Amino acid sequence: MGYLNNSVVTIDAILTKKGRELLARGDGSFRITQFSLADDEIDYTLYNPNHPSGSAFYGEAIENMPLLEAFPDETQIMKYKLVTLPRGTSKMPVLDLGYSAIALKQGSSLSITPQTLNYLGNNQVFETNGYTATVSDVRVLNNFTGTGINTPDAVALNSTTTIGTSVSKTVVGTTISLTATTLNTLFGSNTALYTSLTVIGRDSGARVTIPLTITKTQ
Repeated sequence: MGYLNNSVVTIDAILTKKGRELLARGDGSFRITQFSLADDEIDYTLYNPNHPSGSAFYGEAIENMPLLEAFPDETQIMKYKLVTLPRGTSKMPVLDLGYSAIALKQGSSLSITPQTLNYLGNNQVFETNGYTATVSDVRVLNNFTGTGINTPDAVALNSTTTIGTSVSKTVVGTTISLTATTLNTLFGSNTALYTSLTVIGRDSGARVTIPLTITKTQ
């Protein structure tokens, strides 16, 4: 990881591990249909409306902050995506999964129905376009699916498969279903496998990441 020269306009794009896997297939499954913007590097507390040189310099410190090079760890980059919310919004929307952490035994299943709090003037709401859910290491799950959103892009994303490598997987839906792996080979001498689950509201941009643990059964 390094820093970009922010004195010139630069686009620094790379493929994630999942993207490289899809590209290597050569079967047309690698398609860029959407993108997100984020401001992970920005410290907005540096905005200074009292700058002695006037309003043109209020954001000078922010504009001179270093920008990070792109890197493929989705748990460490683009954690703070830009969103558009209705004018007058006084509270940032947050996600409620019903769990602060998930622990599953081998072969057991769980369905999650996310809700968005403080969104569009409601205490609780289910977002029209559903939620994206990303597991950091798909090998720990036998099944990881999203249901409830049937657009072509959502169906295509939900139908993607991996080749057994340690990559993330993303699905779309109003309900997210998980089934823990039944394979013992992944555990080795360990009694548990650890990864994370990230859920993002597709309308609100609200995001939450929780730990996911799979425990080995005898």
